[in-house]
Order: sequence, then C-alpha cells, then structure tokens
Amino acid sequence: MRLSLVVPAYNEAHRLRAGFERLQPYWSDDDEHEIVMVDDGSSDDTLRVAHEVYGSLRHFSLVRQEVNRGKGAAVRVGLAQARGNHVIVADADMAIHPRHFTDIDATLEAYPLAPGVRDITGSPRYSRPWRTWGGLLHHALVQRTTGVTLRDTQCGCKGYRLAEGRLLALFGFIDRFSVDAETFYLAGRLGLSYQPVPVTWDDVPGSSVRLLSTVRSAWRDVRDIPRTTYRNPAVRVDSLLDTRTITGAVREARLNGTVLARGESDALVVLARHDALGALSVADALSGTVTTVSPEEVRGRLFEAL
Repeated sequence: MRLSLVVPAYNEAHRLRAGFERLQPYWSDDDEHEIVMVDDGSSDDTLRVAHEVYGSLRHFSLVRQEVNRGKGAAVRVGLAQARGNHVIVADADMAIHPRHFTDIDATLEAYPLAPGVRDITGSPRYSRPWRTWGGLLHHALVQRTTGVTLRDTQCGCKGYRLAEGRLLALFGFIDRFSVDAETFYLAGRLGLSYQPVPVTWDDVPGSSVRLLSTVRSAWRDVRDIPRTTYRNPAVRVDSLLDTRTITGAVREARLNGTVLARGESDALVVLARHDALGALSVADALSGTVTTVSPEEVRGRLFEAL
C-alpha cells in the first residue's frame, strides 16, 4: 500500500457527500490507495452516510469510536490502522482542495512530515472574523509556549511517513483542538524535519468547533505541552533481529500502531502508553527487556512501522 488517507469525522453527515465529490477526481481507487475514516462518536448519521458515500471504494475502512474523544484521538486511531507508506490526514469536508494531495505525497519522499499551509507568508483568513483572530491568537500562544514557529499549525491537511506519523501519535497526549501544536513540538524533540506545502482551501460552513469551549481547551492544552513528561513503554531488543520476527511478536501480542526504532547497538519497539502489559509479551518472545523511552532517546534512529 502506497498512500493512506485518514479522515477523522465528528457529526459530518451533512458534509460527507460534498467532501467526497471534491475528493473523487483526485483519488485513485486501486490497490495502492486506501481511506481510513474514524467516526469520533458522532450523534448524527455520519456512520450511515459514510458507508453510503465511501463504501463502494476498493479499500475503505470505517472505525467507530463509541464516545467523542476529539480529533487528536481519532487521528491516532487512524494512524494505527493505516497501511500506506505515506499518510495524509484530511478533514471530512475536504476543505483543503484534494488536488494538493499529490504535492504532499511527493514532498514525503524527501521529508518525514509535509504539513499543508494555507498562507505560507501570513495567516489564513476566514469568512467569520472571530476564527481569523482566534487563529492569530492561537499561533502567538503556541509560539510563545512551545517554540513551534510553523504559522499554520491548525491546517486540516497534513502528510506523514507512516512510521514517523505513528511515532508522533504514540508520544502525543492531546485529544482535541491543540493536537497539531503538540505534534510539531514533539517533531522538534524527535529531530523530525518538515517541509510546508502551500495549499488552498474553502472556509466550508457547518464546522462543529465551538468558540468558547475551544478557546478554554486550547489555552489549557498548549500551556501544558512543555510541562508534560513524554515517556512511553518500549522493548529493547537485539539490533540484528529482522523486522519480520519483530512484527510477528507484536502481532502475537495484538498490538497496533507500534514503531521500530533501530540504532547501531540495539533496537527499540515503541508502544502506546496503554500497551505496557503487551510489552511483557513482546519482550518474552524476543528475549528483550522492557523499558520506557522519551522522544530524545529515539531521536536519530531509523524508524519502521510494524
């Protein structure tokens, strides 16, 4: 599988058809492409409409979360399910024009991250002034608090190499609006470079974002990013073990979304925080040792998605 499109969706029943119409001319329905949609606990007909609209595609999967956990949580689920070497995450309304997906995919040949940027020299302008001012305020807060300088962290379209995307997802904590700020903060700690890709977008009406609750959540989440201790369970194994053997042990333990970080003297199987018990099974199968790792401890290694 070459390319996966991950689509988080929350109460998007009214926008899925229009989004698919925008996507269809630019999407190849073949064995090299897949779409993974994550219904984030929608209370409307998102599940039914998604099956109606996307269900005829050759490689389409729909993951249902029983409760609404937020876009960040939905993206993490999607990255764990994705199989493509490259992954593009896009909003369900396809407000970022899908013609840019080709440019993002090509950029991932040279860079592990390729974020879409709606205005590469300034800030995006919304039809509703409060969203424009909110974006400016959020950027100032993110830069001051985390040191992330990318101006348009909130653009709803980003590209990742699968292994690096999963690694960012594994270390991440934030489930909601400010997940993108955390992503680029972690990218810096992991030593992952990125190349912004200029994109165009339509300010599609009908967003589920609510101003007051979003501002409160964003302030709290961004404030806490540099205070957070980022450590994950991992299994340290012999660097000479082949990937197939390691993958077999991970699958036997029924773990998803794991990443192998190879170094010169050892290899680390990095797991999600809730997979600490699974680490024991992997360690037993591979004669490894269970440990915990920070982003800096895997920085500079070669990453493989398992």
